[in-house]
Amino acid sequence: MPVKIRLQRHGKKGKPFYWVVAADVRAKRDGKMLEKLGTYNPNTNPATIDLNVDAAVKWLQDGAQPTDTAKAILSYRGVLLKKHLLGGVAKGALTEEQAEEKFKAWTEEKEAKIQKKIDDLAKIKEDAKAKILKVEKEISDARKSVADEAENAAIKAAADAKAAAEKAKEIVEEEAPQTIDDVVEQAKEEEK
Repeated sequence: MPVKIRLQRHGKKGKPFYWVVAADVRAKRDGKMLEKLGTYNPNTNPATIDLNVDAAVKWLQDGAQPTDTAKAILSYRGVLLKKHLLGGVAKGALTEEQAEEKFKAWTEEKEAKIQKKIDDLAKIKEDAKAKILKVEKEISDARKSVADEAENAAIKAAADAKAAAEKAKEIVEEEAPQTIDDVVEQAKEEEK
């Protein structure tokens, strides 16, 4: 029975999530599988890959053929390197301890690269957040200064209007008679 190591799609529309599985070639994409080897989530940055390395190596040694995408995932997690090192052990070129040391060193180096990428992305995100906060503060300060200027202008306009009203009142009081009664009395005196 020919076996393939391939991806089985899960997740919802627009948010794929994959299982890395060993399955019969004739089985449907999301159909019956022989063994689940791990998961692959391309929605995160960097993509999250959780893989059972030993089980994947066992299937590869038994003759399972990975698809192109599965091969890239297996290579990324070091499964193909481990298979290669175990081939060297079988031929007598390496001891098991040497193979494990090489694989462990490669794994630590790979994890360091991944962690560096995660840290760089976090730093970029923090810098962007700081820039956005700075721009928002500048906008807020500009709005506040415009509002203060408008308030000062309104206060000045109100004071000018009050002064103009007082001056108009003084002019009216000087030129116009004091009251209607005074006008009536003046008219009576003129008649006499």
